[in-house]
This record gives sequence, C-alpha cells and structure tokens, in this order.
Amino acid sequence: MFIPRTDTRRFRLGSRAVDWPTRFQRLAGRAKHPELIRFYQQGVVPADTLLSETPLVAMDFETTGLDSRRHSIISIGLVPFDMQRIYCRQARHWLLTPRTPLVDDSVQFHGITHSAIDDQPDLLDVLPELLECLAGRVVVVHHRAIEQQFLDAAFQRRVQEGICFPAIDTMALEARLHREGRGSNPYGSFLRRLFRRQRLSIRLADSRHRYNLPHYSAHHALTDAIATAELLQAQYRTHFTEQTRVDALWCPS
Repeated sequence: MFIPRTDTRRFRLGSRAVDWPTRFQRLAGRAKHPELIRFYQQGVVPADTLLSETPLVAMDFETTGLDSRRHSIISIGLVPFDMQRIYCRQARHWLLTPRTPLVDDSVQFHGITHSAIDDQPDLLDVLPELLECLAGRVVVVHHRAIEQQFLDAAFQRRVQEGICFPAIDTMALEARLHREGRGSNPYGSFLRRLFRRQRLSIRLADSRHRYNLPHYSAHHALTDAIATAELLQAQYRTHFTEQTRVDALWCPS
C-alpha cells in the first residue's frame, strides 16, 4: 500500500508542547530520593531538537498482570539507539522478583516461571543502574500505559515518590498515522474509510509487519525493546523527514 509522507508541520501526538527541560529542573528540586534527583539533574533534550539528533532508549516490561495498582514488573529490557544505529552492546535485561505473586495467565503469556525469578533482585536493587540507562534520553515504548504507569507505581511503592519522563509511544504513533488519516492529505479520507471497514492492528508484531521488519518471538522484554527501536526507525524513515523535531512525536505528558 502506498503511504504518503506525513506533513510534520501539522502532526502532533499531543495538543500542547511540554517544556521537559524546565519540568526536569522543577522535578529535581522536588524529588527526595538521591537517585531520582540525579536522574532529573541530568536533564533532557529541548523540544526543538531534531529527532535525528535525539538520544533515545527503547524500554519494555513483562509484568504479573495488566493493572499497575495490583501487579508488578518482573522483567525489564532496555536498548539505547538513535535514528542511525541500535547499540545492542549497551542493552540491558533484568529479571526481577515481583512484590505480587505470579499468576498462571501471565506465566502463559511471557513464559517467566517461579524458578526463573528465584533469587532475582528487587527493582530497588537495580534502580541506580536503570535510571543511569534512562538519564538524558527520550524513552521509546510500544504502549506507554504499561511502562510509564508500572514504573511510576513501582517507584511509589519503594521510594514513596513516582517518576516522570518524556516518551515516544510507537503504538500511539502508528494509530495516529494509520487510523486517523493525515489531516489535509488527500489520501486521509480514503484511509479512514478503509480502516473503518477493516480495523487495523497496531500491536507491535503487526505494526512491524507493515514496514517489512523481521518477525521476532514476542513477550521477551529485551527482544521487544529492540523490536520497538527498529519500529520507530522504520516509522521515521517512512513518514518523516530529517527536519522532524522530537516534540512532534513525544507524548504530551
């Protein structure tokens, strides 16, 4: 299917821009935990930074369930990247001991069993290294409600304060690109009619398939983080230009 390039002058995932550098300065002044203070003090790129010049890190979690209030993170995968390269040698993967029990449904989903997490660290134990991997980078996820809400809830439980960071959501981006059409683009109304008749899947594997990216086994945190990084690179090359700013893609809050 022919997919026209997006007019990034009109494209925004949020209705308002967030001044993340200023927000980080304020958060550094309010934070209590020393690791969070250090994380916020390292700052983040300004909104007008070109996406091609933005340091990024793809992140994915496996969890004991889908409700961040009742379930826990059991695996984290991280890989730093930019629009030219994915830095696999710097990737990290942690198995964690959850504070809520594993349930059969989640075990069948991601394959992480009780024996696999025996003697694994608590998230608090890897917190300094995790934050160092995220510091100064824009986080890239596929469905940010999982990563942002679960990480915030995990921090609230352990250090009694949450965490906030800029994120690009490749799922939200794919939904905007394909489900809503393209504003004034003449193909927009056709695409909207087409996808009303046949609802388009924006799951990670299906989104990757549209860009002819290879199939990976799903539900492994590091593999999914790498898959998400590759997806954003493909979205960028297909729909955007070298003049695309990071604030065209990052979520509003």
